[in-house]
Amino acid sequence: MAQQVQGVIARAKGAPVTIETITVPDPGPGEAVVKVQACGVCHTDLHYREGGINDDFPFLLGHEAAGVVESVGEGVTEVEPGDFVILNWRAVCGQCRACLRGRPQYCFDTHNAKQKMTLADGTELTPALGIGAFAEKTLVAAGQCTKVDPSASPAAAGLLGCGVMAGIGAAINTGGVGRGDSVAVIGCGGVGNAAVVGARLAGASKIIAVDIDDKKLETARSLGATHTVNSRATDPVEAVRGLTGGFGADVVIEAVGRPETYEQAFYARDLAGTVVLVGVPTPEMRLDLPLLDVFGRGGALKSSWYGDCLPSRDFPMLIDLYQQGRLDLDAFVTETIALEDVEKAFERMHHGDVLRSVVVF
Repeated sequence: MAQQVQGVIARAKGAPVTIETITVPDPGPGEAVVKVQACGVCHTDLHYREGGINDDFPFLLGHEAAGVVESVGEGVTEVEPGDFVILNWRAVCGQCRACLRGRPQYCFDTHNAKQKMTLADGTELTPALGIGAFAEKTLVAAGQCTKVDPSASPAAAGLLGCGVMAGIGAAINTGGVGRGDSVAVIGCGGVGNAAVVGARLAGASKIIAVDIDDKKLETARSLGATHTVNSRATDPVEAVRGLTGGFGADVVIEAVGRPETYEQAFYARDLAGTVVLVGVPTPEMRLDLPLLDVFGRGGALKSSWYGDCLPSRDFPMLIDLYQQGRLDLDAFVTETIALEDVEKAFERMHHGDVLRSVVVF
């Protein structure tokens, strides 16, 4: 029987979000209903509200979440009612050319729930990243549920559903940071600081955090950065080179998503080094680099989408590290808030006051 719950809705571009009654249908084949316990307030949700992703309003926002499976539909074997899960927005298909080549982290045909959640009047909702977790309950494809240790804090665990996984994965999965490498991270918000953590986990010997905000740089240092550079006061390219014997970093992770900072990343890497773009640009942005420099500097220019993660592999492993005290996910939870505080959380995020505000139910 369909259920009615409260959820955060973006009805129009730039308009403040509202809390409204939504209808969550019973799960169909391959689907699951999840009782959400916590959901982080991510920049992607703000992008949806601002019309920066598409115009399929109204949106049911929220996607960086953890909760408990309440019910499952026909044919579901991945999870069962009572399982504690992190929601992911890349439920791999197992059949596309990437999956069949043994690269499921690049799946080109990821799954979402087939049925639609609706407003009380029947208006169909577009769930953010196919999840829609700023709600007491949500309907997802069962493959979007990754079972993890139920003793983990939901507020911390849910952050692996997007931003923290994106940053850690940008360093470990995409950037291939190894023991003894030098790493620079440009942009030290939630994703950038997660990249700092990822570089530390991978054994980097030098981790250089770059930002224009001293508060964010202090946080980066507390999470494992060995050096910090305020790029408002110092040329970041020269600073990174100066800290790496004049050569540049082995891996530079750009976590801002702007042409200016990408260019800085490009020139702050060592010859044959790697640049990883994990910051999300907007459609109108363009990049102008001398093609001779692209050729002459060698190395790799990579984009990291969701940290190139495979949720079934990475989420349980990272939760294990969290439970062992080797990965401080709690450090990313700046505050816990109620559902009605999401709009205020967007303001705090816009001003750079938080790593993550997390809605708890």
